[in-house]
Amino acid sequence: MFGNIHELKTFCEDRKIQLIDFKVVDLAGRWHHLTIPVERFSEKTLENGIGFDGSSYGFLTVEKSDMVFIPDITSAFVDPFAEIPALTMIGDIYTLGEQRERFAGDPRYVAEKAEKYLLELGIADRNLLGPEFEFYILDHISFKNTPNHMEVFLDSHQAEWNGEKKDEKNLGYKVMHHKGYHADIPYDASFHLRNKMVRALEDNGIPVKYHHSENGGPGQVEIEVSFGPLKEMADRTMKLKYIVKNMALAHGKTVTFMPKPFFGEAGSGMHVHIQLFKDGKPIFFDDKGYSGLSDTALYAIGGVLKHSPALMAFTNPSTNSYKRLVPGYEAPVSICFATANRSSVIRIPGYATSPEAKRFEFRPSDATSNPYLAYAALMMAVIDGIQKRIDPREEGFGPYDVNMYALSEEEKKKIRELPHSLEEAANALEEDHEFLLAGGVFSEGLIGDQLRKIRKEAEQVRIVPHPLEYKMYYDL
Repeated sequence: MFGNIHELKTFCEDRKIQLIDFKVVDLAGRWHHLTIPVERFSEKTLENGIGFDGSSYGFLTVEKSDMVFIPDITSAFVDPFAEIPALTMIGDIYTLGEQRERFAGDPRYVAEKAEKYLLELGIADRNLLGPEFEFYILDHISFKNTPNHMEVFLDSHQAEWNGEKKDEKNLGYKVMHHKGYHADIPYDASFHLRNKMVRALEDNGIPVKYHHSENGGPGQVEIEVSFGPLKEMADRTMKLKYIVKNMALAHGKTVTFMPKPFFGEAGSGMHVHIQLFKDGKPIFFDDKGYSGLSDTALYAIGGVLKHSPALMAFTNPSTNSYKRLVPGYEAPVSICFATANRSSVIRIPGYATSPEAKRFEFRPSDATSNPYLAYAALMMAVIDGIQKRIDPREEGFGPYDVNMYALSEEEKKKIRELPHSLEEAANALEEDHEFLLAGGVFSEGLIGDQLRKIRKEAEQVRIVPHPLEYKMYYDL
């Protein structure tokens, strides 16, 4: 937003900004924040930074956990939810030692290095990512986990199960099971709220392509944003989740980006479209290639598919992710590519026919991921595929222009599947992460932190009895 501190100071005076708020991302992809009076913000803030405990952010491999973050004034935006006018900006993490230097495990720095590495290799001078954000807007969430009581209760006023309520005013217009896709008002109960969300996103530098009601009856929706460069898109992803969640709360609603909050209803993904350009020209287009794709695009697809099991540890890093990625639903589990096929890991949009629009889409990812790490990992797989000329056809990845779930069992066995659990994804990353270390983009320390984190979470879930087990086994 600002090129120098003078511009920032002038803006604060003109807009009567009273507080400066700093956001710093942790390993899991959550923002932490710290706020100071505008009077305390100066050149020294940008020179010396502000200290914090890095171990509290999940960065466990550093010998000393004391770190500092230095604000990036180009990322500044006015917080739409602050009661007192506040300017917010994202901080970059530095380690303290003989000399201060960027922390190799800072997710934002990893995204920055991935873009720089792509440029240094001469593969492309412009990259564009386009995520699609699916989530549920709900009216209630409560949960309890104690040794003798495990419970979760979700509710949405527009859900089918509320259609029979008689003890309170009921106006009907409930969305039936799996019938929410592009539902119109009055069924689309969150339409007016989403309009406000979208205007807030636009006002804060996040261009939106469109928004609509999604398949899940109990309030699933989607906001798709315009494409942007890797690190900038990760910043936008964090801002989008911040704005969407806080806007919902301000209107008495709650939002979850969990991949599978409801049993039997549609899961929420975060499909990511990828494009590369060089000298102003799209390098993924060739009108003579399969589905209009160049060899470079096919190699990029080959890299993503070959490394997709390992990528899952960053793109799908929650135990809940693997309750969405199951056969028989729209969510992809088959490691293959195809045109206009939503059951494949890589989909080439059939409607994107012009050279400038030609791209492919990675469909498994979800928004429990840290966007800086997920987008960077995807780009590193793209780079590896292009550099090593990994042809997805020779690797047996397709194309499969058929419904994967309609294949015979014998045909299905020929197609490799994504990991079925977070533990399997962790094992895949441990075995296959050299491509992430190229160019110093990821570090062994960061990968180790991620493995420890997701394995610990998987173990926490694994040892807790599931309510369904009581139905299945209590009487045996």
